[in-house]
Amino acid sequence: MSDKSGYDNGDTPDEQEEDREELARERTDMAEDRTIMAVERTFAGWIRTAFAAIGIGLAFRVLFGELDPPWLAKGLASLFIAFAVFLSLSAYKRAVASLERMHPHVLERPDIPSFKWLSYGVALGAALLIAGLWVLNDGSLAS
Repeated sequence: MSDKSGYDNGDTPDEQEEDREELARERTDMAEDRTIMAVERTFAGWIRTAFAAIGIGLAFRVLFGELDPPWLAKGLASLFIAFAVFLSLSAYKRAVASLERMHPHVLERPDIPSFKWLSYGVALGAALLIAGLWVLNDGSLAS
């Protein structure tokens, strides 16, 4: 049905109004779907950035492992990896806040616990990596 249909298809004004309302509902549903997908993409972007921060931290440790004093490379690496923990937890908080503001009509919202498990898993892995940087030395416990 085109927007210029007027009375040429035999519809009464009430039927035309119902058609317009149905089209408006469909557009609203599609907009909500797009918004939810945008929240998911944004969450994925934050998690990718957290993984990049972990990679940068490890690269600092590998490239500058022989710095003097020796704790400097570990400190720089730990700083970037701690930033990954912050990014991961912040991504979860922002995604949940965005999804809670939405009032979906017919569509299904994403599973919030999956956001939580992914965020907490990345944060826990990064925290363990920081602990490993400071406790382990060449695969053995540091003296």
